[in-house]
Amino acid sequence: MSSVVVFLSVTLDGVMQGPGHPDEDRRNGFDRGGWAAPYADAITTGMASEGGGTTEGLLFGRHTYEQFYSVWHGRTDNPFSPILDNSLKYVASRTLAEPLPWQNSILLKGDAGDAVAALRARPGNDFVILGSGELVRSLLTAKLVDRMILLIHPIVLGAGQRLFDQAGPVLPWRLAATKNSTTGVIIATYERAAS
Repeated sequence: MSSVVVFLSVTLDGVMQGPGHPDEDRRNGFDRGGWAAPYADAITTGMASEGGGTTEGLLFGRHTYEQFYSVWHGRTDNPFSPILDNSLKYVASRTLAEPLPWQNSILLKGDAGDAVAALRARPGNDFVILGSGELVRSLLTAKLVDRMILLIHPIVLGAGQRLFDQAGPVLPWRLAATKNSTTGVIIATYERAAS
């Protein structure tokens, strides 16, 4: 059986919206984007590329897929674009239609939870979710997330889309590992605990 792993940057107050750059995600008037960039170092960058060889595929919600495509597709000035271009990308969307623009992209048909459960039931490596808050929250509710790697940044934004909303289920997690960056980011790996 495969595992579903969430890999995500959050602030101390749980905001996950727009970590990369100021215009990344301005939904609902969010004007505090780019908050993670000042905290990047070799450790956080290394975490982002670690595990590429053990990943079965990437899972995206529509918004994050389109954002990643616009930023990373086909670039030759960084080591991440070739990895992302060549990875299998599974996309949960109620509005997109095939063919998807980014090579190696597959639209998940029907209910996202059912589609991810079917992927997870297959033998193989991890499926990694990057960003994609709505998808993450729905999969957490369905108990389909096996591990979360949270890059917790030492900043409080006070506004923005949060990883956990107020209506979520009670889900116990076990701290499996921690690592500190040189810029104060805590990289915490949590595994789902038996409930």
